[in-house]
Amino acid sequence: MTRVSVVMLAWGEEPLLVEAVDAALASRDVAVEVVLVDNGCTDDGVDKVRDRKGVLVVEPGENLGFAAGCNYGARHASGEVVAFINSDAVVDPYVLSRLASGLTDEVGITSASLRLYQSPELMNSAGNPVHYTGLSWAGGCDEPATSWSEPRDIPSATGAATAMRADRFAELGGFCEPMFAYCEDTDLSLRAWQHGWRVRYVPDAIVLHYYEFSRNDLKYYLLERNRLFMILTLFQLRTLLVLAPALCGLEFAIWLMAQKDGWGKQKVNGWRWLWQNRRLIRERRRELQARRTVSDRELAWLITGDLNPGEGSGMSVGNGPRAISRTYWAIAQRLI
Repeated sequence: MTRVSVVMLAWGEEPLLVEAVDAALASRDVAVEVVLVDNGCTDDGVDKVRDRKGVLVVEPGENLGFAAGCNYGARHASGEVVAFINSDAVVDPYVLSRLASGLTDEVGITSASLRLYQSPELMNSAGNPVHYTGLSWAGGCDEPATSWSEPRDIPSATGAATAMRADRFAELGGFCEPMFAYCEDTDLSLRAWQHGWRVRYVPDAIVLHYYEFSRNDLKYYLLERNRLFMILTLFQLRTLLVLAPALCGLEFAIWLMAQKDGWGKQKVNGWRWLWQNRRLIRERRRELQARRTVSDRELAWLITGDLNPGEGSGMSVGNGPRAISRTYWAIAQRLI
């Protein structure tokens, strides 16, 4: 029987933590442990499950963020497979076994059928599309789950419910800790593809997620900062040069939007962080480009040119800009 370690983080108030932990412990056809990382839980959620059989609570003593918190939990895990499940996500009894069985020599990451907790017949994510500018969003959000009933390869797994073999997670270096939170699932997924491992959507691994898009300034800051950090380190130089006009244009457009919506300072702070960490960017870029085995050209089919994140993502894009984006990518693919 496969041993699966569920890594779950607890931060702030955690109203669904007990339900999420108990659901994971009730998993069938796998031997399961829950490694619960107390990242600064402010209610009694951690204490309620601390003594549950199969639960290991680890306490780093500070909020490590999502990326480093998951890595911290994975280092304490004993399973052959490590699954990252959000503390507001409730797994079906067979989710872990299905995610684990989907991992093969070719498949490095499996991603669940993430449904809306409030409306289980609707999707939250069926894997996340990745635009050539690094933007990513919840694929199929608010669409009927019946429309996403077939397994398929996806550009990016959803960090809310995903699994990897523990040795492969370690081989990739885990989640990118400087990101702190947001985009780390996209970054990990693209690195898996660059390493020659597929990322696979598993439709019968059903997870209910209490999803609510947050529009706080810190989220926009981290999303924008991390998106640029990711593409500057993952994309090959030729790809960056080909995409430079589109990237610069998008930066200007997002800055204008940020000014209009009141988070322009956070956008500028993201640029400042990138400049201050230019040495980190160079070093990480050098390491990842040396380790990859698959080129950007070979992975171009994964990337979308259609900038269509949907209303639920906090960004709405008109038909005109979407058409321009698709045309640009159609040309760019021939040049990278």
